[in-house]
Amino acid sequence: MTSSCMLLSLVFLLATSSARAGGFKHLHLYMHETFTGPNATLFPVVPPLHRGDNARFGMVGVLDDELRDGPDPRNSSLIGRFQSLFAFAGLVTPPGMQTATSLVFTAGEHAGSTLVMVGSIVSSEGPYETAVVGGTGAFRMARGYCVLKAVWSPTPESTVYEVNLLLKMGGSLLAKMDAWKRTYAL
Repeated sequence: MTSSCMLLSLVFLLATSSARAGGFKHLHLYMHETFTGPNATLFPVVPPLHRGDNARFGMVGVLDDELRDGPDPRNSSLIGRFQSLFAFAGLVTPPGMQTATSLVFTAGEHAGSTLVMVGSIVSSEGPYETAVVGGTGAFRMARGYCVLKAVWSPTPESTVYEVNLLLKMGGSLLAKMDAWKRTYAL
């Protein structure tokens, strides 16, 4: 009975605080991607199966792009990495791409924090949208979405993407959960 009351209290606490938990945060960043050459940041690691018209189906790749606070690398600061694992997983044309991405912040106000995104890119035409499913550090329990849009190709081997993130922060919910744990000595 005691555990049922505690569980009911936790459910009530989470339900009533989730509507008030944290505010919204907008991040406006730039991902710098290089496709080929000695400084390439995008690599296919499993070749495609080459079935029919869909020449990319089955291809798996990784990327480790620069994450900057501006579009021009000459006058913007490197603030982290845009690291992703992707797979072309659809039998249709275009094949659609499944992605699992971490934004790893190494400098600036969010240094030491990460954001995690998961989703499908179903069109080869941008902009691309994916779900933000969580994070660490300053972004613990963040939820939201990310929109990527190609904005500049400084060289034939590279593209700069504008990265807009709208996040619902979970800060006050975490504080209430910590208080609940102290109250019930968990």
